[in-house]
Amino acid sequence: MTTLLERVRAGTPTRGTFLNLGSTLAAEVCALSGFDWLLVDLEHGAGGEEALVGQILAGAAHGVPVLVRTGSAERIRAGHVLDLGAYGVMFPRLETPEDVSDAVRHLSYPPHGDRGIAGFNRAREFGRDRRNPQEVNASILSVVQIETLAALNNVEKIAVIPGVDVLFVGPSDLSASLGIPGQFEAPQFLDALSRVADACRTANIAAGIMQGEPDPVRAQWLVDQGFTFNAVGSDSSLLLSAASAAATQS
Repeated sequence: MTTLLERVRAGTPTRGTFLNLGSTLAAEVCALSGFDWLLVDLEHGAGGEEALVGQILAGAAHGVPVLVRTGSAERIRAGHVLDLGAYGVMFPRLETPEDVSDAVRHLSYPPHGDRGIAGFNRAREFGRDRRNPQEVNASILSVVQIETLAALNNVEKIAVIPGVDVLFVGPSDLSASLGIPGQFEAPQFLDALSRVADACRTANIAAGIMQGEPDPVRAQWLVDQGFTFNAVGSDSSLLLSAASAAATQS
């Protein structure tokens, strides 16, 4: 069976959603909904690391990998969510190649990185996991956000850094950094998307983006532009949309 990591590295389109309610049950509902991956948001979401294991288990119960966006790129934060069983890590607010190189190193055991070595944690089956460090390193999905003008200006250099699997556009932050907040159809923003997609294509890695609310036309357009690792809203936004529709129609 093809893994998520293999699909991402092969350029196969995948679709996920963010989890920001900190709810195990909401995570399970999303896992049952057909998404290819889920991503727990520790940067903006309501739950903290103490709620992470339940959400990871909810995804695992239905064969859906769960990634985590850490609140910062600190080594201890990345290492901890990996030890808890996260499938991969999304790093927010990185702007330079040096920032990205340092962050990506936190995902790998030495000598390729500086992740702390601990074999008796949940991710390593409390000591039963017999994979060697290289095999573990190769199993981690690495996502770096492009959400500032500085990051955009460095995107070609960031894309070729070893260990980066996905560059993920944060549309709201990037448009604000460009001086056109929320203007996602503006030529300047569309040019930025093209630049990210081109950099990823050249580096043979995946481009991703927060699509926003469900929209089949928009979803296909993004794939056509080269964005293959795309998020559709979040548990809270999808719940609000469905609840609002139900209340209006009742």
